[in-house]
Amino acid sequence: MLDFSVLTPKVVYEFALRWTHFLAGITWIGMLYWFNLVNVNFQKTLEADLKPKVNPILILPTLFYFRWAAVLTWVTGFLYYSNILLGETVSGMGQPIMAWIAIVGVTYAIIYFTICPEGVMNNGSLLALSTAVLVSLMAVLLYNVYAHLGVNTNPAYSIGIGGGLGTIMLLNVWGIIWPNQKRLLGLVPLKEGQDKAKLARRVFLASRMNAWLSIPMLFFMGASTHLSLIHWS
Repeated sequence: MLDFSVLTPKVVYEFALRWTHFLAGITWIGMLYWFNLVNVNFQKTLEADLKPKVNPILILPTLFYFRWAAVLTWVTGFLYYSNILLGETVSGMGQPIMAWIAIVGVTYAIIYFTICPEGVMNNGSLLALSTAVLVSLMAVLLYNVYAHLGVNTNPAYSIGIGGGLGTIMLLNVWGIIWPNQKRLLGLVPLKEGQDKAKLARRVFLASRMNAWLSIPMLFFMGASTHLSLIHWS
């Protein structure tokens, strides 16, 4: 027998956020995997004179759903996470949210400048190693700051880490991938001195970073309710 009495405004709001978050996230990550697993190799098979004919038709619609699904995923996730912090922490929502934004923001500011198509950081393995160190430090710092603020639940911490990784991925989409793709596709003129090969390399590095970051991101999202790893003494 159905019991609609459980459908309070709060329950409906949180479920709508979570469902929309899942739907948008599947779209975003699905497009991300298509770019990395299919399109990278497909582009290598295209002759140079075919790319201007094929890519605007193929890549532009994909980038549209890719970038806007990323926004919807982040917004619904942020609102859902705010509710968790509001209901599960003793310090209230304000301080933990501000601390989370600051820690993730500083982490991404460093990552943004490490994604470089020239010099030592053009090496994918070195970039992966430095990113792993940075996001690990982010997780440790978030753990200690949350403990100080009285944030002591596994969902709050796990989603904080997963959401932090998702935020880095979102900023890569809007800060590196989309701006450079617009120039590669001819939607925006190249700035003086810009090299298409270097722009393409930076897009590739950011996209490949997002693909790898999606794995721990999804792990921590799943661990928030199904794998209680975090315990405070």
